Amino acid sequence: MSRIGKLPVEIPQGVEVKVENNVVTAKGPKGTESVTIRPEIEVKIDGNQIILTRINDDRKSRSLHGLSRTLVQNVVAGVKDGFEKKLEIQGVGYRAQMQGTAINLQLGYSHPIVVEPPQGVTIAVEANTKITVSGSNKQAVGDTAALIRSKRAPEVYKGKGVRYEGEFVRRKAGKAGKK
Repeated sequence: MSRIGKLPVEIPQGVEVKVENNVVTAKGPKGTESVTIRPEIEVKIDGNQIILTRINDDRKSRSLHGLSRTLVQNVVAGVKDGFEKKLEIQGVGYRAQMQGTAINLQLGYSHPIVVEPPQGVTIAVEANTKITVSGSNKQAVGDTAALIRSKRAPEVYKGKGVRYEGEFVRRKAGKAGKK
């Protein structure tokens, strides 16, 4: 039995959850999110808990059990507290600024890079080098942060680029000089 899948998902105070045809919809202070669960998994609400059980014990059902539970947990947590990813920019002349809802990045290219966030995701810039991506959908927040990071990933010789907060970039030695 899946160790993660058999754990119930607690419904926190202030979050309303509905299940219709294996579509779990949660409504809370941060908005409304929904996730469609595969038919191999059955979803029931019991008091203030969501319980996910397998229809049968074949390989496909076992592999989807823990995943489905985690997806439901992320929907409930997203509408309650939301998710956020922090990025930092390192490099001389590298900076970011807000341009309406979009972010304008100066990353050493000859042109500025403008990234428009998807609906439900907000981007904030503090001190020109710190970027915060937040929203109620964990996947959308992670995808947006990865998109921003991909515009100039940290390079290994000088460490310049956009990185996640606290990310360790292993540095390489440069060319050895002539003697």
